[in-house]
Amino acid sequence: MLDYFALCLLIFVVVVLFYGIIAIHDIPYEIAKHREHPQQDAIHIAGWVSLLTLHVIWPFLWIWATLYRPDRGWGFETKLSEKIDLLQSRIERLESKGNK
Repeated sequence: MLDYFALCLLIFVVVVLFYGIIAIHDIPYEIAKHREHPQQDAIHIAGWVSLLTLHVIWPFLWIWATLYRPDRGWGFETKLSEKIDLLQSRIERLESKGNK
């Protein structure tokens, strides 16, 4: 009787570990989906690839998924566009001074 119990317990543990690993590897994709990441499909595929690499790239997927936020994008785009506008206005002022 104990042999059958041990066999059932072993099968249960293997199944739980199998599904647990799959659930853990899917966390970056769920983060990307929640944040409406524009590259969520790539993160999902890379998550499956991370299973083959024994989750070596998994921390990088977590970082990649958390970098994007819907309210501010990647976080540096607004500052970059402001700098471009500032530089364009400076160029226009310099050109107008040069023409005078």
